[in-house]
Amino acid sequence: MAHLLLSGPRAAPAYSDVLLGNFIADSVPGRQFESYASAVQTGIRLHRTIDAYTDQHPIVRRSTHRLREAGHGKYAGVISDMFLDHFLARNFPAFSPETLLAFTQRVYALLTARQAEMPLRVQHFLPHLTQHNWLLHYADFDGIASALSGLSRRATPGSGMETAVTELQKNYGAYEADFREFFPQLEQLVREELQSET
Repeated sequence: MAHLLLSGPRAAPAYSDVLLGNFIADSVPGRQFESYASAVQTGIRLHRTIDAYTDQHPIVRRSTHRLREAGHGKYAGVISDMFLDHFLARNFPAFSPETLLAFTQRVYALLTARQAEMPLRVQHFLPHLTQHNWLLHYADFDGIASALSGLSRRATPGSGMETAVTELQKNYGAYEADFREFFPQLEQLVREELQSET
């Protein structure tokens, strides 16, 4: 969700392209992104910048350390990202002029219109995202638990991701404090990155 929200102001001329690139980036390996239009490449680069910044940030590392201590090992980073999306969904009005429902519906429509341009893996994934409205449901415990369970089925057996919502509930205040401290810094980074691309 954070990647989609941080794709820039929707009034920007290349917004749809940047959104597309940001959405498909994980399925575009290495330098294959160069086969896409320039603004889609911007979105892919932005996604990679967001990931690198997030993974190395000391506040996020505080969250992942807490998760490792709770027994979530090598998947702590993935779980932490899901927790960040949960808090973004829960606090959406603080970061967007749209409601969460309006945002998800608009983004689903934009992405569906560009589905044919996506890697096959993403083309197959997109209908599940939209039909089950995962982005909207990130805001509640059942939704985030369902998303984590889905990830656990694609991970190494015994990943424990399906139980991570228990850790979220146990230390909710600490993870929310990490989000509130970190996310404005990520927003600032993205604004600077998008300005440098124009």
